[in-house]
Amino acid sequence: MSYPMISDAMTPAGLLHRLVAFDTTSRNSNLELVGWAAALLETAGARIRLTHDGGGAKANLLASFGPDVPGGIVLSAHTDTVPVDGQSWSSNPFELTQRDGRFYGRGATDMKGFVACCLAFAPQWGQARLKRPVHLALSYDEEVGCFGVPRLVADLVANLSRPALVVVGEPTGMRIGDRHRGYLGFRTVFHGHAVHSGNPGKGVSAIAAAARFVGLLDGHGAQDAAGVDRTTFNVGQISGGTGINIVPGRCEVLWEIRPAASADIAALRTMTQAFIARAAPPGLPPETEETVTIPPLRPEPGNPALAIVQGLGASLPLMELPFGTEAGFFQAAGIPTVVCGPGSIEQAHQADEWIAAEQLEEASRFLARATQWAEA
Repeated sequence: MSYPMISDAMTPAGLLHRLVAFDTTSRNSNLELVGWAAALLETAGARIRLTHDGGGAKANLLASFGPDVPGGIVLSAHTDTVPVDGQSWSSNPFELTQRDGRFYGRGATDMKGFVACCLAFAPQWGQARLKRPVHLALSYDEEVGCFGVPRLVADLVANLSRPALVVVGEPTGMRIGDRHRGYLGFRTVFHGHAVHSGNPGKGVSAIAAAARFVGLLDGHGAQDAAGVDRTTFNVGQISGGTGINIVPGRCEVLWEIRPAASADIAALRTMTQAFIARAAPPGLPPETEETVTIPPLRPEPGNPALAIVQGLGASLPLMELPFGTEAGFFQAAGIPTVVCGPGSIEQAHQADEWIAAEQLEEASRFLARATQWAEA
């Protein structure tokens, strides 16, 4: 089999080479990548919209081709990547390397490979007689909490005609994913009354309160369900006290809920807040902050996006995804959504992350059919 070579041309391989060279680790700005992509897309004829984070260091990009009418397709991806710190790479992670039909580099599969395939179609979208629009939606800070996509979705809903579907191009091997769990992250601070430990009865231990909460959460965690139908709880970090001889007056707990795709999230919040209230000492109210909110992707009977993407060549059987995505945000806005993209999640976040050349080719065939669908 012959494989595409890395070049500077408007091919998926050439564009992936450029994309990997941008170090868009979540702690960094993504503006250089966004500016380059916006210029490329605008030259091809796209209408460009940007939404920025509060500090102006990061941006979402929303590019639209074709008429501003309802019924288009949104191709969604994130621009940020996880760090390479502490990983042992056999080549420069920010320089795309080709070996044996694979392209190696940070973000190659998660998810700059999909972005490269989309960008390669920009000239075609600009010249095609599209009857339905094609939108490319690129977000920031997905890897650290999906902080960019709420602004992107709000901008899309407020300013564009409602699309028929969203395809989130996370790596599924081009199979269709229609469900995954959500993620809720919390920080709770318990308060006590600090005194010398020689007379602990005069104090109130914040660590003891935190321990009561952890016990309540842990006792509720065992369930028989598996996969996306299982809600799980985890306490990831506890920090409290100032010394072994002082009754601790403060204790911070970082904890999470991963709600099942079918879970009642409001009920889960109410239940865990009741646990916190039960654990807290009388007269010393704790404080809880929800630091990360990622909605699940819920399976929807009759989801019209399923039939469309299957017609475009995406594979069955349906996948329940073992990882979270931005798909739930689009679904919550009332837009039918699926997850389908090139590569494997098994290669994501690893040293020597790679995507197979044949996966880029399969994604390109999918996008060619999507273009024909938008023209019909």
